[in-house]
Amino acid sequence: MTKSHIAVLGAGRMGCGIAQVFCAAGHPVALHDTSSEALAKAPETIREYCRLLDVDPGAAANLRCARDLEDAAAGADVVIEAVPERREQKREVFARLEAATRREALLATNTSAIPIGDIAAGLKTPERVLGMHFWNPPHLVALVEVVQASRTGDDAVSRAMALLESIGMSPVHVRRDIPGFIGNRLQHALKREAIALVAAGVCDARTLDRVVKEGFGARLAVLGPLEQSDLVGLDLTLAVHEVLIADLDRSPGPHPYLRAKVAAGETGMAKGMGFRSWTAREASELEQRVDLHLVAAARARRK
Repeated sequence: MTKSHIAVLGAGRMGCGIAQVFCAAGHPVALHDTSSEALAKAPETIREYCRLLDVDPGAAANLRCARDLEDAAAGADVVIEAVPERREQKREVFARLEAATRREALLATNTSAIPIGDIAAGLKTPERVLGMHFWNPPHLVALVEVVQASRTGDDAVSRAMALLESIGMSPVHVRRDIPGFIGNRLQHALKREAIALVAAGVCDARTLDRVVKEGFGARLAVLGPLEQSDLVGLDLTLAVHEVLIADLDRSPGPHPYLRAKVAAGETGMAKGMGFRSWTAREASELEQRVDLHLVAAARARRK
């Protein structure tokens, strides 16, 4: 496949990870950020990601850093926006991109929850705007949700899917533009029930996480929820639902327990307290454990 010129907007963990997967596949990448410090760190970050995956760190030579958004986007075949998750900021970025790019260039957003149509509102060429939701960290997690908004062209989706497949990613077509798409709707449905169980005193946070990791979570990488339903039989699934569904949490918004935690400043590991208390050592060990697991899985996919 002819190498596409890629522009990535945002040089944080997500942007650098996205840039790495394209650089490693030989695509020229222009990486934009308004922070000189972030751009200065980006080439070494990408070399580090390559070494982690036993990829030639020389792939970072495909990277060009640009402080100016229009400079990064000029001549790009595909632009992937990975700026902070703020609707108005993303709309401003896409208005600038529409003016700065060729009409045939794809304009993609890495938003994890905002509907693509909301971001593309007011644009003259919404047919080339779509979602490319990479999962964190992109250099280790292969899945990408390609989200088709109501005005996204079929050709744009086909081009995006083919490009992602060509660099070893695993794209899936999300056919309706709904908040959270597929993965985050599932993830946060689980979180909603998890928070409700702890808030109701059914168990503490440690117990809940243990049940997930050592119970059904142990098989999730090889057995999806609908595969599991077919495996055990839909008659059994229905029987369980008859007993269970009406008793699941139905909070109309974020659970009051979560709101109270945030209001109290108990926002997670960085503060030493979230749903449970954390020492700096415990937080570091957890991050290392996750990274080691993801690196091993990513290396296995490359074999």
